Amino acid sequence: MSTRTPPASEGAPALVPAPPSAPTRPRSAPPPGARAVVAAVLVALAGTALLNAPPPATARTAPESAAGPESAAGPESATTRSLTPSGSTAPGSTAPDPTAPDPTAPDPTAADPTAPDSTSADSTTPGSTTPGSATPDSATPDSATPDLLAAPVHFAGKAFDTCEAPSLTVMKAWLASPYGAVGIYFGGRGRGCPVQKELTPSWVASAHAMGWRLLPLFVGSQAPCVDSLAKRKYAIGSTPVTQGTKEGGDAVRAAKALGIGTSSPLYLDIEAYQRGDTNCAATTLSFVRAWNREVRRLGYLPGFYSSADTGVRDMETQRRAGTKDLPEVMWFARWRGQPALLTESVLQPQAWTPHARIHQYSGNVTETYGGRTLAIDRNAMDAPVARVTAPARFAARVPVPLSFVASQRP
Repeated sequence: MSTRTPPASEGAPALVPAPPSAPTRPRSAPPPGARAVVAAVLVALAGTALLNAPPPATARTAPESAAGPESAAGPESATTRSLTPSGSTAPGSTAPDPTAPDPTAPDPTAADPTAPDSTSADSTTPGSTTPGSATPDSATPDSATPDLLAAPVHFAGKAFDTCEAPSLTVMKAWLASPYGAVGIYFGGRGRGCPVQKELTPSWVASAHAMGWRLLPLFVGSQAPCVDSLAKRKYAIGSTPVTQGTKEGGDAVRAAKALGIGTSSPLYLDIEAYQRGDTNCAATTLSFVRAWNREVRRLGYLPGFYSSADTGVRDMETQRRAGTKDLPEVMWFARWRGQPALLTESVLQPQAWTPHARIHQYSGNVTETYGGRTLAIDRNAMDAPVARVTAPARFAARVPVPLSFVASQRP
């Protein structure tokens, strides 16, 4: 991020009388006319039962993510939410009626226990993310429908990011810190630390199980007039829309490979670039908008990180102009040493609110917790974090320290 280099159950069918196992003779035979009446009544009853029987059960299509949503609470709460299947029915006897419906068949009226809960949000910051654009694009991703996407999970508190994902031992030691979320550089050709030997699905699941909330950062192509000399070899080319679309797809694939599920934010890192270069700004905007469209189409939230005086300023100008396909979440860098989450001068007060801002207020600082030292950037946030779908079996849950409670708000 900085320019530093690496240091309800189914209705029962109508009952149709089953034939007896052996014919029985009545004690006295009814007169012939009565037999005809009885036969007609039985035929009518059977026809009514068949007409009222429900249609066969059909299997429900499960959402792309097979895992349930993560705990809606952030690190300040150790309580987790479990999903309980509803509408499941055990077989009634060891010798079930062969005419009865299969009790193991999916119930079309029952809730899918693997489906993300699309009605829940973070208990500490209720509500859904509001796009930054004054006229946000409300198009539904082609690959998902709204009822199959969970609500974003938000965290309000302090976060840090560092060039390379720390080991799990360090992450456990840093539970003693005031931070509750960590930025991870999960993809992109422009990363300062491209190897990321610790960053695996196991690491993601384990860190999340400890109580950490994750901010996935993608450092792809950069503005043609980027300030950093080291980043200029990653400049956006002559086809920014095509390039942005491709890299948006790359970002989603990389996130999925780590167990980061749909409805998660993916933050595009565009480093500071020269102000006043209108051609450069236009190329960068085209790239960012294309990246946003593809990420959103695939069911993720497009976020944006940049310098407050360049990338963020330009995005705010576009928001005021009503431009579509802008980021859903704004992560702005202004190193003044103190958080100013809601008072950044280049953003109007209503822009990217509620629950859609992160302020990187200090960079390249060194801190030590639990005997482990890291060089980090400091952030204050009220914004979405990753929904982790990777199995949590990789690590036991660790009690969340009370220090997180004090850091809920910057």
